[in-house]
Amino acid sequence: MSDQVKYQLGEDRIPRVWYNIAADLPPAPPVLHPGTGKPIGPDDLAPLFPMALIGQEVSTEREIEIPDPVREIYRMWRPTPLYRARGLEKALGTTARIFYKYEGVSPAGSHKPNTAVAQAFYNKQEGVKRLTTETGAGQWGSSLAFAGGLFGLEVKVYMVRVSFDQKPYRRALMETYGATCIASPSNETNSGRAILAASPNSPGSLGIAISEAVEVAAQSADTKYSLGSVLNHVLLHQTVIGQEAIEQMEAADAYPDVVIGCAGGGSNFGGIAFPFLGKKLRDKRDVRLIAVEPSACPSLTRGRYAFDFGDTGHLTPLMKMHTLGSTFIPPGFHAGGLRYHGMSALVSHCKELGLIEARAYHQNPCFEAGVMFARTEGIVPAPESNHAVRAAIDEALKAREEGKSPTILFNLSGHGHFDMQAYLDYFSGKLLDKDYDAAALEASLALLPKVAAE
Repeated sequence: MSDQVKYQLGEDRIPRVWYNIAADLPPAPPVLHPGTGKPIGPDDLAPLFPMALIGQEVSTEREIEIPDPVREIYRMWRPTPLYRARGLEKALGTTARIFYKYEGVSPAGSHKPNTAVAQAFYNKQEGVKRLTTETGAGQWGSSLAFAGGLFGLEVKVYMVRVSFDQKPYRRALMETYGATCIASPSNETNSGRAILAASPNSPGSLGIAISEAVEVAAQSADTKYSLGSVLNHVLLHQTVIGQEAIEQMEAADAYPDVVIGCAGGGSNFGGIAFPFLGKKLRDKRDVRLIAVEPSACPSLTRGRYAFDFGDTGHLTPLMKMHTLGSTFIPPGFHAGGLRYHGMSALVSHCKELGLIEARAYHQNPCFEAGVMFARTEGIVPAPESNHAVRAAIDEALKAREEGKSPTILFNLSGHGHFDMQAYLDYFSGKLLDKDYDAAALEASLALLPKVAAE
């Protein structure tokens, strides 16, 4: 057997299309207008998104062509490498083969530019001047700042307050790329002011930051809103990850028995999992797909599958998804990119269909896994990615106990170079495994909108 570690593709192998999982699934529940309760149309979304992205949001075509200008920018870091985690395998004494797709080689250090560049391109094409967005840990905000700079777009980022305080270098990176970064909740918007009036020391949440960004975008004709996860077109753009991984796994003479990704809104999990799920549905290539989330914000494992707002201020349409309720504010654990109350409608749909699995971990076991990975593979994972590392290690240990030799693939969605305070907290014993407030969760779920379609 080959002792190869790294599997790389040439720039000519960058995918030419994005893969749309909707083509291979039963129809998902429609997105509803919160006022009428009826399915929304393109005109309802036009104040927030360019028409090209709206078209992708509702498309059921299996393949959507990637524009040449987007592919040209992808060449800066794509195709990303696939690694065989031989050092980790040896340390675990496992009979499993472990592979990881490494998205941390992008300029912003994560998978997020895969959609940021595409969204910036389509907005620029429609004559948009500026973009607003939210960010948790800052990976999305820095990615959109990077993409906006390339296309000459102004970018304003509302960053969840707890992460704004925890990760000052993420803010510095956004500003280096030319964006403006504001701690959320802020006094700049009606949504932010309302939250601060009720809770002056609010740690913020992605739902709150989304409300602020949407409010600002809706007030100006030359401004649009950009979202880093959750929506169909975002997950569509991320499928370049899984498409490349399929080709690279073939080069390694392997096919995964298990594919793993961390999950907050669903973009990096969908990015690696959906192309494999498509092959499972079309070609009967069996594979387990595991979405891993934080125990303190467990939308897939503890949330309710229901229509809900995507934001706390109730400015967005209603999506049927696994949700903890739009008013739910999770504790301030370090994986800020996973602190979202809901899950992608497409990922939620797949969960309801029994096509994917979900599990949740506390942050200390995840950091334990991340440190082990760093010491055996050399890459320091982002706190979000540590959830996928933890699950991969657990699957490998299970294989050792059962005497089996599965092939495990996980998405290492980003590096942790801007998250070292979290590692310092872990080493000093200050990293707490915070649980969500069960009473607050029930109160949040009690406020779910009443929808006749349910």
